[in-house]
Amino acid sequence: MRGKDLVGLFNIVVVAGVLGAISYAALVLQPEEYDPETLCLVGITPAHSVLVIDKTDLYTPAQASRIEALVLQTRDRLEIGERFSLFELDERGELTHTNRFSLCNPSRGEQINPLYRNPNRVEARYQALFERPLQRALADLVRPKDAPRSPIIESLARLTQEAEFDRSVQGRRIILVSDMLQNSALYSVYGQARQDLTDRLPDPSVIARQVEGEFGSALRGVEVEIHYVAQPGWTPQQRAALQFHWQAVFSQLGVRQSWQEFTG
Repeated sequence: MRGKDLVGLFNIVVVAGVLGAISYAALVLQPEEYDPETLCLVGITPAHSVLVIDKTDLYTPAQASRIEALVLQTRDRLEIGERFSLFELDERGELTHTNRFSLCNPSRGEQINPLYRNPNRVEARYQALFERPLQRALADLVRPKDAPRSPIIESLARLTQEAEFDRSVQGRRIILVSDMLQNSALYSVYGQARQDLTDRLPDPSVIARQVEGEFGSALRGVEVEIHYVAQPGWTPQQRAALQFHWQAVFSQLGVRQSWQEFTG
């Protein structure tokens, strides 16, 4: 075969390879299909982080600022495609969806490979579709309200029965800001005297059985990150007794838990 023929054949092979690569890239790297309501990938159940603010408590301005910072901190650690929802235990003792905010992280400009997507466009989309709705929800989330009921454990259990947060969802996490003062038909920590706190805390195994009797084992496997709003004037012993009680309840329900005091 003559030299010109070899060069021509080589060029044909190169062109075919380039066209094949372009076709492959168009097929593989094309944008995936998103649900416009949630920004989640269609056909995929994402990991889900839910931040619950117990608004049956009254927060100081400093604590309200810390709540806002906690929301933004949770936002910043979201993986691409991970879902984030905001809920509040409201003044009626009901778990409500704050501004119906429940979106998947569509990715920020800094989270993507600039070889395949334009970071500026990605960030602009993120700001318009995710960040602005989050800021609107935040405006109401940190306004404290007083309430006569605080069904904490029942609210968490009901949350795990939602389709987007049931046992079929991998990576379920609840970030809870609360004083952990249960007050419902199940039981109440309130009484005539603060000193008898330990006498008003029922057997954790009894509470766990009652919760499972009503809600099943939906809480099992959930990770709960508790930001404990300690009551002013309570002794270290009282705070420790309340935390020990909840740790035992969560442990019996199969909940993975972590605690930190929420001061301000």
